[in-house]
Amino acid sequence: MAYVAVTGGQEAIEEANGLAHFYRVKDTTPSLDIESIEKQLRLLVDRVMGEGGMYAPEYAALALKQAEGDPAEAAFLLRAYRSTLPRNHYSLTVQPVDMRVIRRISSSFRDIPGGQMLGPTYDYTHRMLNFSLRQESNEDMIAFAKEYTDAAELADGSLTFKKVADLLREQGLMAKAAKGKSEEQEPFDITRQKMTIPTTRAARLQALTRGETGAMTALAYSSMRGYGVVHPTIGELRVGYAPVYIPYPYSSEGGDDCLYIGELMLTEVETINSFKQDAESGNVQFLLGYGLCFGQNELKGISMAILERSLETEGTAPAQDEEFVLTHIDSVESSGFVSHLKLPHYITFQSSLDQIRKVQVQKAQLKPEEDERDANNRAEAEQPQENIQHSRV
Repeated sequence: MAYVAVTGGQEAIEEANGLAHFYRVKDTTPSLDIESIEKQLRLLVDRVMGEGGMYAPEYAALALKQAEGDPAEAAFLLRAYRSTLPRNHYSLTVQPVDMRVIRRISSSFRDIPGGQMLGPTYDYTHRMLNFSLRQESNEDMIAFAKEYTDAAELADGSLTFKKVADLLREQGLMAKAAKGKSEEQEPFDITRQKMTIPTTRAARLQALTRGETGAMTALAYSSMRGYGVVHPTIGELRVGYAPVYIPYPYSSEGGDDCLYIGELMLTEVETINSFKQDAESGNVQFLLGYGLCFGQNELKGISMAILERSLETEGTAPAQDEEFVLTHIDSVESSGFVSHLKLPHYITFQSSLDQIRKVQVQKAQLKPEEDERDANNRAEAEQPQENIQHSRV
């Protein structure tokens, strides 16, 4: 596809950029503080971090401010910035089982070891507008936070829990994830290697974890409605902070020394799906679906677990088509390709226009011949009628 430059484009583009900035600030009161966006719009910030593929709450908040709250544009900005950063270290594998949990539920079992922890969620609220927020002040926020903190009781015991799926594995009720030869090697890196279809499970999980929440939800919903075979039960959904370690740079080769560099808020979902018979043992076992994403984004985590299991299942449904799913859930690629239609397509459209005009000219040239032919046909059709009338007379 060809593109040409807009006439006088540079000056016009600079004015357009200036107008975009003007429309962002022209009707505002005080400027939005980056910290306020990060803390008070945390779910939106988490979504942008996930789709941008970079865990940086402050930069995600900055991207949202710059993009005027557009999640797709903010994710594009964050991913573009991420591509400029050097990779100095490789972390050790993050273990969600060591997560410092703030929310943990199971739809499969009422009683789970350690108990269920509802945590921060809107699942049990009435979907009614809270008009009191229109008059909320900083003093109101500080007062509520203090009151809630003073009334809270510190729980005894650990905030790390064993996984529900592990309990099923110990009883031989959960199938192990299939491991191909490629899975035993270094994981595929979709940020540095071109993903080809079919791909490895590692690449699928990476593509899913930075997929667009709405697109993934739509595809997961299609599977649950019958355009697929996956309609799971949530074995465990957990949200919390997982520690991140890197190998100690100066340790001897093969040493186990490591450095703690911080923690990530993650959402992890493990779903329990239909069962099948294990080829080796002959036991009937449940199949696991897995989802993991930055921040607290439970809808995306559940959708990811559904799609991950769907892509492991043979079938013809859209949610089971690896190329269809992985290609269309990427927010940067999909929004970029749709948005590129706003760019100049003068040459391609001119080509189509020339073809239509050529057809019209050819049709105009053929019209006199067609009119003459139609007239002759009408004359021939009328001649027998005249003969019949004369014979009757």
